[in-house]
Amino acid sequence: QVQLVESGGGLVQAGGSLRLSCAASGRTFTNYAMGWFRQAPGKEREFVAAISRNADYTYYKDSVKGRFTISRDNAKNTVYLQMNSLKPEDTALYYCAAHNTIVVVTIASRYDYWGQGTQVTVSS
Repeated sequence: QVQLVESGGGLVQAGGSLRLSCAASGRTFTNYAMGWFRQAPGKEREFVAAISRNADYTYYKDSVKGRFTISRDNAKNTVYLQMNSLKPEDTALYYCAAHNTIVVVTIASRYDYWGQGTQVTVSS
């Protein structure tokens, strides 16, 4: 089992920044590629960003490229999502997830473990 706990969400004005953190415990963190997903009210959960086990590869949803940065600190068992130039359409519940694989995937059903989510609200 891997336990994931997100933090760092909040209310921010459009154009502002937030950094989300996801602390992992349980199994060996470096066995897992990590991803961030989000779900807005009335919408399906969507992929945001992912990072490989040793952080040598990252992948982003097109609409967040250049604004969001995913990173990880394997010594701290933590993955981050730095979000800059936030827009109202970024408002959602953000989840981190772990996938026991060497590859980075964007499909939610492929992920093995999920956190409870942290709310991000961007006001216009």
